[in-house]
Amino acid sequence: MPNIRHAITIDAPPKQVHPLVSSGRGFTEWWAEDVDKDNFSGVVELGFFGRSTVYGLQLIGNTAPTHAEWLCQSGKEWQNTKLVFELAESKNGTLLRFAHADWQDESDYFISCNTTWGELMYRLKAAAEGKKPGPLFNRNGMAY
Repeated sequence: MPNIRHAITIDAPPKQVHPLVSSGRGFTEWWAEDVDKDNFSGVVELGFFGRSTVYGLQLIGNTAPTHAEWLCQSGKEWQNTKLVFELAESKNGTLLRFAHADWQDESDYFISCNTTWGELMYRLKAAAEGKKPGPLFNRNGMAY
């Protein structure tokens, strides 16, 4: 199964990066403005483009401050894929290794998502370094 992979060095310790990748609240700092959490099920919903697209994510692995793993529970091509964030201390702070894993095939949407994840990695880096980039996706579209 195809996987999207990225790696980026962040000038902040893993304990500062981990909350940004292990919670819905963290996602609002760099990924999506429209985030809801169902406190009963623990599913975090991210809404895009006026909620015409909604991805439900379940946290299935969380070892602070080195690992967070989410199972995608919705989305035509995202269903049953995983978002895996591995954080390791480096001399400059944190080496983040990211994978959006277990896609069914390398569709055009897969390729588009790879591009988007690249942009998101830089927003995550900026948020962890205290630069306040805001989420890439606002409630109705892209932030730019």
